Parts: sequence; structure tokens; C-alpha cells
Amino acid sequence: MDIFDKINELYDKRRQVELGGGDERIDRQHEKGKLTARERIDYLLDKGSFVELNPFIEHRETDFGMNNSTANGEGVVTGYGKIDGRPVYLFAQDFTVYGGALGEMHGKKIAAVMDLAAKNGVPFIGLNDSGGARIQEGVSSLDGYGQVFYRNSIYSGVIPQISVIMGPSAGGAVYSPAITDFVIMVEKTSQMFITGPKVIGTVTGEKITSEELGGAHVHNSKSGNAHIKAENEEQALDAVKNLVKYLPPNNTEKPPVAEADSGDDTRPDMTDIVPFNSTRPYDVKQVIEQVVDQDSFFEIHKDFAKNIVVGFARIKGQTIGLVCNQPKYLAGGLDIDSSDKAARFIRFCDSFNVPLITFEDVTGFFPGVKQEHGGIIRHGAKILYAYSEATVPKITVITRKAFGGAYVALNSKSIGADLVYAWPNAEIAVMGPEGAANIIFAKEIAESENPEKTRQEKIETYREKFANPYIAAGLGMIDDVIDPRETRTKLVQALEMLQNKHEDRPKKKHGNIPL
Repeated sequence: MDIFDKINELYDKRRQVELGGGDERIDRQHEKGKLTARERIDYLLDKGSFVELNPFIEHRETDFGMNNSTANGEGVVTGYGKIDGRPVYLFAQDFTVYGGALGEMHGKKIAAVMDLAAKNGVPFIGLNDSGGARIQEGVSSLDGYGQVFYRNSIYSGVIPQISVIMGPSAGGAVYSPAITDFVIMVEKTSQMFITGPKVIGTVTGEKITSEELGGAHVHNSKSGNAHIKAENEEQALDAVKNLVKYLPPNNTEKPPVAEADSGDDTRPDMTDIVPFNSTRPYDVKQVIEQVVDQDSFFEIHKDFAKNIVVGFARIKGQTIGLVCNQPKYLAGGLDIDSSDKAARFIRFCDSFNVPLITFEDVTGFFPGVKQEHGGIIRHGAKILYAYSEATVPKITVITRKAFGGAYVALNSKSIGADLVYAWPNAEIAVMGPEGAANIIFAKEIAESENPEKTRQEKIETYREKFANPYIAAGLGMIDDVIDPRETRTKLVQALEMLQNKHEDRPKKKHGNIPL
């Protein structure tokens, strides 16, 4: 045997590994409308850029017939490559090998590539398609999960972490995605749940399908566990490609800058989008489209807590994070879910040096027994905490209403905003004029010959005297009252002025956010 025989042997072994669970199982994967692990990697990464790591790792379990069983690649493909020329590390679980179940060496492969991603300051992507822990390996498989969870946690805020759920993700398998920054799911073929429908049926008697329990729609709209929903696997992987374009490789670098929009920054249509009447709804996404670079808005958590809108965009090519009240839903008020949604997004942006722009039009925190008993105090405090903690450039634009504690929470000067602008029709007060007039002038209204007429007069008196931006501007709580048509211009100037911002916080191990 000479060197060429050894080389041929190498290629034979590599071809065997690349075959995964074999042609029959690959066909079954395709029949479900799913790509194989390697097909997913080929679609996601730049052509020819993937470098595989640890392809020949094997399990060392001998019980339950495992000594006679070969698991090509240990059910997971790991390595690194590029997306639009930018390096990423990743794993892709191979459902054709033991259903992608995670065992000791499977976990070791993922942990090893995560360590490399962190050492090199590069985003990490997980393509999840797994039946859960490999039962035959017992507690060793649980330890494998622990190795991954630990790295998800300690590398959080160090490198961006993106999870794509492309099949089942059950039991312990769901905790790794839950710790990562973004979770993308595929409709009809991906599910996440701690306990499956059969266990739930046995324990509680509830009958439910896998899709109804933990499908893409459920986690994108109800639980908030997922951030993006895709119709198919290609669309899910396209979302990863798009998302990476907005993010820096790690927490020590700034986001990439795209080619800047040229032309006039004034937006004459802005005055037509937002109704002057503060009780009439409008779509804040139309405001966003006027302010950001054309076609640059990338919404996150689109179907969850729709009363607040968050996402990435660009202004003059610079990546920004947007947090905006949505008057189309619940009048833009803050409830438990929207508080969680906003706080999580704010903290991500702060972790990775993405400037924050807030468009505020809020009546307050949403009232009700269900909200109070559900912990709106604790959840609402998360927004206050997240904004206060953030040291990236922070800019607020008050378009209409800014009332009570919600005004304070949504990046007010008092909790660290760098710049706060208000439109001339903005109402900034402890509460809305209607509620305030009913309390302050209750006696006069009650004793009046025409209570309703008196009430309306008092509402207007309060609005003119207190609920206008000039009171707050006179106290330095608003930096300027601006023409709505000049909003983009002001934001362009503000971002340029704040580009070298540096702000420290007291030294500590970490704070205790009200979880």
C-alpha cells in the first residue's frame, strides 16, 4: 500500500461520512420537504467557502447495540465558512443519522466549533433538526447538552448567535435556541416543545398536535419564543443571510456600513401619515419607511406583541435598532409581552453596538387585572432597566402621546437618552388630558349646569397648558421641538454627532434585571 492508496482511503471515508444516514433516509428527509444538513449549509454559505471540522468523530457507547452501529459524523456537521464574504461558524444537525439526536460526541463537536467562534469573534449559527437527547447514551447525552448550553450563555453578548429550527426540537434541545439571540422557524416542518403531545395527553389529558403545540405560528405569535417565521427552508436561510448583514462580528466592533442613500432627507409626506387627532390610529411602519434608507427595514418579532415594533434598519448606510409604539394595536400601549419584546431587543442592540432610535406614541402601560396579576410591574421594569443599562447612542422621537410611566420608560432623558425630539403636536404629561381633567376639575364639572361642556373646556385647558412639548422642552426634558418633515434630517445629524459616544457604567459583575 502506498500514499495514494491512503489518500483514496481518506476520500472513501469522507464520502461515507457525507452520506449521513444513507440514501433511503435522505429520500425520506426530502419527502418531508426538508433539505439535508449539507444541503442547508451549501445554500446558506458562499459557494466553496465551507470548511468542515471533526468529520470523523465517533461515539464510544457500546450498550443497546451501539457497538454495532455507525453514526456518520455523529449526526451533526460542523465547521466554518462565509456569508457575503463575512466569516461565520456553524453546525447543522443531520436528521438522517439517529434522527439528529444529541449524544456525548455530538455535543462535543458543537462545543468545539462554538469555542472557535468565540475565540475568533465570529457569529455562530445553529441549524437545528433533532429528536432530542440520544437515549442510548443516558446521562452522557445530557452532559453534551450542558456543554452547549454553557457556551450559549457565556458567549451571549460576545458573538451574535442565531438558531434556525428546521425540524423537531424537543426536550433539552429547545434550551440552546432559547438562549441564543434570534430564533427562526419554518412553517409546518419545525416544532419546539419541552414535552410532546403524547406526554401532555398522558399527564394532563389535553389533546393537541405537534404543530398546534409548538409550531412556527405558535412560537412567533403566542409564546414569543421565535423571532422570524419562514414559509420554507430556503426562506429561513435567506433570513439568516439578511440578518447577518446588519450585525457586527462581535461585541468589540461596530455594525457594517452599507452604501448610503443620497438625495434630500426631508420627508414632506410625514405630516400626512400621523393624524393630528391623538386618538386616531395609524401604522408606525409608514413612519419608519419615511425615515430609514429605502427597503432597509428588517422587522424582528413581527407577529408577537404587535403593539410595539422592533427591528433593524439603516440611515445613511448605518445600522440602527428601532423600537416603536404601534398605535394600530392596543393604541400602542405597553403590556407584558411588548415589554419583554422591547427589552430583549434593546439589550441585544446594546450588546453589539447598534444605536437605538425610539419612536414614541404611548398612552401608558395597559390596564387590567390580568396584566397586574401577570406581573406588568416586573415586565414593564425590564424596559426601564434595558434603556438605563444601554450605553449605545440613544435617540427618541415623540410623535404624539407620551404619558406617565411609559413616557419615562421609553428612553426619556431621565433614564439616559442622548437626544429627545418632539413633534409640535406632541402631548407630554402625567396622563392624557381627558383623564387629568376628570380628576383635577372633578368638582367644577360636577357642579356645572352643563357638565359635558365644562368637561370639554377643561380638557382643552389642560391640553394647552400642560400637554404640549414646550413645557418639557423648557425643563430640558426635550432637546428640541422639530418639524415632522425634518425627522430624518435630524436623525442623520444626531447619529453623526453620536458616532464616537463612549459611556461607562459603575463596575460590577452584572446587574439583576427584573426577570
